Amino acid sequence: MANDILRLPRRGGLLRGLLYAALVLLALPYLLTPLYAVVNPVSTLMLWREATGQRVVRTWVPLSKIDPDLALSVIIAEDGRFCSHFGVDFAEIRDAIEDADSLDDVRGGSTITQQVVKNLFLWQGRSYVRKALELPLALWFDLVLSKRRILEIYLNIAELGPDGEFGAEAAAKRSFGRSAASLGRYQAALLAASLPNPVTRDTKRPGPGLRRLAGLYERRAARSPEAAACLRRGR
Repeated sequence: MANDILRLPRRGGLLRGLLYAALVLLALPYLLTPLYAVVNPVSTLMLWREATGQRVVRTWVPLSKIDPDLALSVIIAEDGRFCSHFGVDFAEIRDAIEDADSLDDVRGGSTITQQVVKNLFLWQGRSYVRKALELPLALWFDLVLSKRRILEIYLNIAELGPDGEFGAEAAAKRSFGRSAASLGRYQAALLAASLPNPVTRDTKRPGPGLRRLAGLYERRAARSPEAAACLRRGR
């Protein structure tokens, strides 16, 4: 009996410790977000690859050193309302739910901001738990950081090559032998079209499907330059 009584406080202390640890983990992304206004982050996938001895190539470049055609093409391809929503595109989520037969069939609706917070703080793969964490964090990220900074981070942490190439600079040099600042419109559209799976969509040796998709994004970008208007305004 005495031993059982002694174990109860110990168990309670362990549970409190686990609870505090969970709260710290939940709060950490919110505390780190303001730092990312000036600190250039790495993604969880980059950290995992480095920890497991896999190749990681990334050269951080500011948005001013990335061809505007790439910024526009990525917005067109990944998040057409990037400049008008607040981190989460609720209209897109509603449309995705309406088009699905059940919640398990829901696809799409993930904004650039959501992809950034997922890549920085969360894990890959489909999960309701991850989505529940991702949505409020994306709203916070958009509130704290400018649109320019969010896209700058995205274009420097996104996986854009089949062998550990991350960010626009590494991808541009691998695929086209030039910097991200000197891409042509079609090359920019090709990189945008390689998302979200640059492992199978190799921009160095694009197949007919990837070339068609790039052509589509190139035409859409030419018709919709206003999709990147918030980048010029700095917000």
